[in-house]
Formats: sequence, C-alpha cells, structure tokens
Amino acid sequence: MEMKPKQSTENFIKDIRRRTRRVFSSEQKIMIVMEAQRGEHSVAELCRKHAISQAMFYKWNKEFMEAGKKRLAGDTAREATPDEVADLRKENQKLKEMVADLMLRYTIVKKSLDMLD
Repeated sequence: MEMKPKQSTENFIKDIRRRTRRVFSSEQKIMIVMEAQRGEHSVAELCRKHAISQAMFYKWNKEFMEAGKKRLAGDTAREATPDEVADLRKENQKLKEMVADLMLRYTIVKKSLDMLD
C-alpha cells in the first residue's frame, strides 16, 4: 500500500477552496457590476450578497470599464463565444481533411503521369 505524504493544513484548505471555487459567467459579472453602477447598495453590501471579495469586484469593474472604452473608441474586435470556437475548429478540421485529400489525389495523378513518360 502506497502512503501519500501528509499535506499541510494550509495546503489542504487551499486545495479545498480551489476545488469548490465558484465560477461566474460573463453575464453574472456584468449584472453584479451594473448593480453597483445603479448605486442602490454599497460595494461592500454587493460583495457580501454575491459572496465575492471586493478585490474581485473591482477587477471585474475595471475589465468592464476597459471593454467599454475600447468599444467606444471603435475597437470592434470581440472575443469568440465557445460555440463559435467549436464551429471554427470543425470547419478548420474539414478544410485540413480536404487539403490532405487533394494532396493525395495530386500525388496519385503525378505518379500516373510520370509512368506514361
């Protein structure tokens, strides 16, 4: 039986936090930032309500504002959605297969022409 080295309490707690960390969607982040923009509640209250740190909130707020500035400055580039990425990967794979097929056909035709000479 293999013995695992004993994990320190601090590392054990960090591991639990890492495994149970909540992941917020971009829509959830926007809703929280917009809720703060309305000014109905303090940032501290919102952070308690949504169980996030104030540092996390301010990071999201900064990212939100920076994205807005870029958009208003005419930067229309945007991040692709996961579905768009998946579609592009499928299309890329099909194109690679088509190129491979054409290369194979080209090689066959070239060899058959060489045999005629």
